[in-house]
Amino acid sequence: MKKSSAKEAGNKDSPSRLIDERIEGLGDWRGEMLARVRFIIRQADPEVVEEVKWKKPSNAMRGVPVWEHHGIICTGETYKNAVKMTFAKGASLDDPSGLFNASLEGNTRRAIDLHEGDKIDDKALKALIRAAVALNTSALKRKTKA
Repeated sequence: MKKSSAKEAGNKDSPSRLIDERIEGLGDWRGEMLARVRFIIRQADPEVVEEVKWKKPSNAMRGVPVWEHHGIICTGETYKNAVKMTFAKGASLDDPSGLFNASLEGNTRRAIDLHEGDKIDDKALKALIRAAVALNTSALKRKTKA
């Protein structure tokens, strides 16, 4: 999977720049929370690739920030009262710290809804992100062997 280069990051249409603009444009606690989540993701996986997907009229064509490493790790959606981190394969991940608090009924995804004033357990979130990367990487290895 291609990682954005420094030159691309400076491009106004690069995914990283679009996420920067989203964070700046929120101008409230949601922007701060999304920036914090992004920082933790980058710390947990320095090889993470940032994308912006699903641009449509309902999100003013801004799309959704997505973090990938051999597949989607998670998304960062912003709503009026929450920043939602949705893990694409969250139902397959161990969550010993109990971070998942949304989308618990599905067979695939799990999410973490973060609200104004919430504190993030950096250590637990990094472990969850690393587990998601390991799951994606193991799936890639299985495909390669087959």
